[in-house]
Amino acid sequence: MKKLIFIGGPIGVGKTAVARALNEQLESSVMLDGDWCWQMHPWVINAENKSMVISNIQHLLQAYIDNTGFATIIFSWVMHEQQIIDDICTGLTMDKVCFTSISLITDDATLRRNFESDGRDIEALPDSLARLSNYKNVRSIKIETMGKTAEDLAHEIAVMIA
Repeated sequence: MKKLIFIGGPIGVGKTAVARALNEQLESSVMLDGDWCWQMHPWVINAENKSMVISNIQHLLQAYIDNTGFATIIFSWVMHEQQIIDDICTGLTMDKVCFTSISLITDDATLRRNFESDGRDIEALPDSLARLSNYKNVRSIKIETMGKTAEDLAHEIAVMIA
């Protein structure tokens, strides 16, 4: 059975790094980042663009689900509301897929340090901190990132989904 792994979390928690490390640790896997579908200028959040982005994500995920060359699809994105996950999954054929939703969480201080060490736009930090508490309402496996490397977290996930 094919595996579909969603890795969510606030901006700066390490989703992309963990997804990349997990992709390196697994055989026959592919890693997709939802941010790739938002690479637009100017960045406009409206109903039309949200719908288009979800549709594009569904299309990409379904293509990899249907492709026999991949055993595991790893998808990372800011999924701070269960509705985002549900909207994506609604458009997928999941009858032969083992789905796991994971939320990476941490404390405020670690998130701040991650922003500083990554050279991220500090203006996005308040939004990221505000969304951190939303993950308690997401139906996902919560994994604390504090004090762990991306490789450690990827190994933890790999063992979990084995």
